[in-house]
Amino acid sequence: MGLLPLNYRRPDHVSEEDVRRNESSVEFDEKADASLKSGYSGTSPGIPDALTFDRILNGGACPPCTVRDFMNYLIYIEHAAENLQFYLWYRDYVRRFDAAPASETVLSPDWTRAMEEDTIARVQKDATGKAKKDAPVARELFKGTDFEKAPEARVESRDPFATPPRSSAGDTASLSGSQATSYVSQAEDAFSAVGVKQPFTIQPFRSEINRVIATYIVDDSPRQLNLSSCEQKAVVRALSYTTHPSALRTLSQNIENTLRRQAHPNFIRWSICNGNPARVTFARGLGVGTILVAAVGSIILTLSKAGRGWRALFAILWVLGIATLVAAAKGMCVVLHGLHHRNVRPWELFVEDNTTGLEQLHEGKRSFDSFGSCNSYEDEPWVVKYQRRFYVRKVFDREVWIQEPALRQIQDTIFLQSVLLALFGASALTAIFVAVPAGGFF
Repeated sequence: MGLLPLNYRRPDHVSEEDVRRNESSVEFDEKADASLKSGYSGTSPGIPDALTFDRILNGGACPPCTVRDFMNYLIYIEHAAENLQFYLWYRDYVRRFDAAPASETVLSPDWTRAMEEDTIARVQKDATGKAKKDAPVARELFKGTDFEKAPEARVESRDPFATPPRSSAGDTASLSGSQATSYVSQAEDAFSAVGVKQPFTIQPFRSEINRVIATYIVDDSPRQLNLSSCEQKAVVRALSYTTHPSALRTLSQNIENTLRRQAHPNFIRWSICNGNPARVTFARGLGVGTILVAAVGSIILTLSKAGRGWRALFAILWVLGIATLVAAAKGMCVVLHGLHHRNVRPWELFVEDNTTGLEQLHEGKRSFDSFGSCNSYEDEPWVVKYQRRFYVRKVFDREVWIQEPALRQIQDTIFLQSVLLALFGASALTAIFVAVPAGGFF
């Protein structure tokens, strides 16, 4: 494969605020829904066609850009694996529901757009009405206290570490079910909390939908999605009416939008880095040190009686230092790039141990289990082992070959950009030092 254009830029880091800002300007109508299904990936600039979201999920990429690598990134780096787990389940659920006999699926009617909009309006109206009803009680309760003058600030405050964040309206009536002993009882508690009747158990996939509610929807569920209180209640009401995939249509579109526009670009940006943090920090220090040596050497020769030609020799150090520093600023080590290698990830390091390897294999399979436990990894054996690892040993961690050609192409382009920038900077600095008259001090 050839190089990318020299003006190539790796994907920008996308924050949750950026995604929310984009969502406010994009409406998921029928045309947009069709474009998503036809393969539109909303690819960010800097991502080649070989590394698109759909290609990765369909198994068309090689390590370290496979769907398993994507899942590991969401678990260990972004801490949002539940989005991909839910998305993979929903995609499979749509396929299985469409393949089910018509005599069964007829029991689960479509959840139309009009029904969804009406449900959301009712949920919002109930939340607004409850807030107004509770306002006089709250004022009377806080009368004569420090909270009387600014009740709004008290209501809006919430735990910054809560996951997911919830709107203040209707928090007292938020869904429950974390203490239930089964998926059925948790789903029943969820339906009761939003004031709807228990659904027909003869609907197809009803037991699976109950597990989805208990795993992804209700508060304190193992893989709770980032839903507001209003979204949460609207989804539960929809699922109480039908098990048709359309009941989860808006939720799945929001999750897919987050995966495509935030998680996927950030994953590609992270995958471009071929060194671990310790290695990249070491490379930056090496680049700065080389530049300082070149600068000090050039200054000494300039102040001496040595000929000007000797100063040009430091151009080699200028090039090496600047190229190393620029590449490290983008998360790359030039030594590893020369071999097309990358450092092994911390969670991959200790796979040589048989017991730990089996445990990690089990963890990897569990991450693709649609109804597995939470995605916490603090108790995994590699965490403590890696924390105890010496810094120098982290710098020279084990390496593996980068198999994905498109990723190597990106890294080749970034390396060439670093070298060209280094040549330009070294030429300018060398010309300045050569042009300065000799000091003749020694």
